[in-house]
Amino acid sequence: MVEAPAFRPGIQQSRERGFSPGGFRNFLLSPPSSSDESAQPRSFSHAWRALRHRNFRLFFGGQTISLVGTWMTRLATAWLVYRLTHSALLLGTVSFAGQIPAFLLAPFAGVVVDRVNRRHLLVWTQTLAMIQSLLLAWLALARIITIPEILALSAFQGVINAFDMPGRQAFMVQMVTDDRNDLSNAIAINSSMVNVARLVGPSLAGLVIAASSEGWCFLIDGLSYIAVIISLLMMHVHAAAMRRRAASMFEQLREGWSYVSTFVPVRTILTLFALISLMGMPYMVLMPVFAGKVLHGGPHTLGFLMGAAGAGALISAFTLVLRRSVRGLVKMIPIAALMFGSSLVLFGFSRWIWTSLVLMLFAGFGMLQGMTVSNTIIQTLVPEDKRGRVMSYYSASFTGMAPFGSLLAGTLAAWIGAPRTIMFTGSCCILGGLWFWSRMPAVRREIRPVYEQLGIIAPVPEEVEETGSN
Repeated sequence: MVEAPAFRPGIQQSRERGFSPGGFRNFLLSPPSSSDESAQPRSFSHAWRALRHRNFRLFFGGQTISLVGTWMTRLATAWLVYRLTHSALLLGTVSFAGQIPAFLLAPFAGVVVDRVNRRHLLVWTQTLAMIQSLLLAWLALARIITIPEILALSAFQGVINAFDMPGRQAFMVQMVTDDRNDLSNAIAINSSMVNVARLVGPSLAGLVIAASSEGWCFLIDGLSYIAVIISLLMMHVHAAAMRRRAASMFEQLREGWSYVSTFVPVRTILTLFALISLMGMPYMVLMPVFAGKVLHGGPHTLGFLMGAAGAGALISAFTLVLRRSVRGLVKMIPIAALMFGSSLVLFGFSRWIWTSLVLMLFAGFGMLQGMTVSNTIIQTLVPEDKRGRVMSYYSASFTGMAPFGSLLAGTLAAWIGAPRTIMFTGSCCILGGLWFWSRMPAVRREIRPVYEQLGIIAPVPEEVEETGSN
C-alpha cells in the first residue's frame, strides 16, 4: 500500500473574485475584490481562485515578466546557433548541453529541495540565471560569442534549472497553503502564465532579432529576472511549511526512488512522458531548420511557428483553469499524447506556412495538456515530505530526457532530414499514448484510494465496479 498524502483538502472557500481597482501593485498585494463578482459569469468565477493567495499573486506577477524574457532567450539562442553554423546537429548539441544537467542532477536536486528553504533556493537560482543571461548578452552584443561559449553557458543554465524546476514545482503548494483545493487551479494558472510568455516571447524575439541582434534578447531576459527575484523576496512563507527531515541524504534518495518506482500512477505517468520528452519535445530544436529550409522563411517565420505552438498551449491551459476538480483528468493524458504525436507527423508533411501554423497550434495544445494534467495528478497524489524528490523525477522525465532527444533529433535530421525526423518521433509519441491507454485500469485502481482519502471522490462499496471517475 502506497503512502497517501498527509493533508486533506481545506473546506474554506473564498467568495472573493475579480480584481481590485487599485492597479497592478494592489492586484499583487491585495486579495481580489468580491465587489466585482456580480459582473462576471457565475460559471467562471472559480477559474482564478488561486489568485486570492497573496504569495501566488506575487509569483504570478514576477514570473509573467521573467518568462517572456526566458522564451526570448530560447528562440534567440537557437537562431544564433543556426545563423553561425547552419547545422541541425549543433542545434541538437547545444540543446543537449543545456538539458543534460537536469537528468544527471535530478535525484540529488530533489533531496536538496526537500531539505532547504525553497523560497531561498529559488532566489539563488533566479539570481544565477540572471547572471547567465547577462553574460550571453555581453558576448553577443560585443560580437565575440562562439559556439564553445554558447555550449558552456547553456550547460551552466542547465545546472541552475536542475534545482530551479523541482524547487518551483514543490514551492507551488506552499503558495496556496491555506486551501489545498486551490492547488490544481494554481498549476493550471501557472501553465497559462508560461504559455502567455511562450506566445509573446518568441514573437517578440523574432522582431528584436530582425531589427537588431540576438544580444538584445539576452539583455531583456537578464533584466526580466529582477521582477521574479523581487516577488520572491516579498513573500511571507509560514514556518510550518518549511519543516526539515533528519534522515540522511542517501536515505532520502532511496526513499524517493522507492516511491516513484513502486507507485503505479506516478511510475506510468513519468514513463510515458519520459518517452514524449525523448521523442516529441525536441521538435523545437528543429524549428529553425523548418523555418529556414522547409518553409523558406527567416526569424519572423520561426517566431510565428513557436508562437502558434504557444497559442495552442495557452488554449489548453485555459481549458484546465476552468476545471473545478482533478476528477476525469487521467484519460486526458493518452488523448493529449495522441494529439501531440499526430500533429507532429502531419507537420512533417507540410510545406505551407499556414498549414504548419495550424498543426503547431494542435501540437502545442496536446503537449501542454499532457504536461499540466500529469503535473496536477502527481502533485495531488504525492505526500508533502516527498514532494521535492518526486517533482525532481518529474523534471527529469520532461526535461532530463529532452537532451538525449535533442541529440537524437539533430543526428537524424542530419541523416534523413528534418521532416522525416519529425514524422518518426511523432509516431513514437502515438505509440506511447496507446500504451498508456492500455495501462489506465491499473492506474485508476491505485489512484482511487488516495482520492477517497483526500475527499475528491466518495468511497464506494468494493463490489461496485469502478467507473473511471478518477
